[in-house]
Amino acid sequence: MFDSATKPRLQRSHGQAAVAFEGARLKGLVQRGSAKALLPHVRGVPEVVFLNTSGGLTAGDTLRYGLDLDAGAKVVATTQAAERAYRAEGAAARVTVAHRVGQGGWLDWLPQETILFDRSRLHRETTVDLAEDAGCLLLEAVVLGRAAMGETLRDLHFSDMRRISKAGKPVFFEPFLQNSNILAKGPRGALLGSARAFATLALCAQGAEDAVGPARAALTVPGVQAAASGFDGKCVVRLLAEDGWPLRQQILQLMGALRRGAPPPRVWQT
Repeated sequence: MFDSATKPRLQRSHGQAAVAFEGARLKGLVQRGSAKALLPHVRGVPEVVFLNTSGGLTAGDTLRYGLDLDAGAKVVATTQAAERAYRAEGAAARVTVAHRVGQGGWLDWLPQETILFDRSRLHRETTVDLAEDAGCLLLEAVVLGRAAMGETLRDLHFSDMRRISKAGKPVFFEPFLQNSNILAKGPRGALLGSARAFATLALCAQGAEDAVGPARAALTVPGVQAAASGFDGKCVVRLLAEDGWPLRQQILQLMGALRRGAPPPRVWQT
């Protein structure tokens, strides 16, 4: 007999998707649980589209994505849709992204935005390990609730760590924390002003500083605050917006500038 005083044990979602390339040739593919990797037919640089079939993340869910690129391999990788972190009772959901890029290789890691809902709990860690002469473009975009739905976040725990290393040495490290204590201080306490959407793009490669000019020239979307800086083989752009839509439009313009006019991944164009 069902005991109403006992909480039912909820089903959790676990997934892992890993893809390996040797040049432009697929070398390995692993898919487990809710994580999938799609390989659309495109001309030129191969594309990988990661997918979470569970439809979102909640308490205790785990998700792992990874790319392993041998010497000379060049890949564009993204996610099929915005990832959603829903209300979580108990343990946080955990997302781990770990990519390796071999000598002379290149990775554009361009996931679509993460949307956080009230009472969500999410820990995410993204690492990109580059060989000495490899390069990458990394994007992370976050939306704090959906403005069109009138959503306001009052209870939240989101920790996000992004790290890029080259030949084993860290070249970009960005830890981020947003929780209920910070939200209670108001927007200024969270250093976001009135923004509810934000993003970082980091270009790491020899001569990446030269991309600062084109990046600044692309910062033209109304309603988005932005700044770009370049130093020591990096170009970093940070964006703030009051909603996810203008942020997305600005990201698309920056993709064109930082990728020298290459079109965005196909799923970003729909």
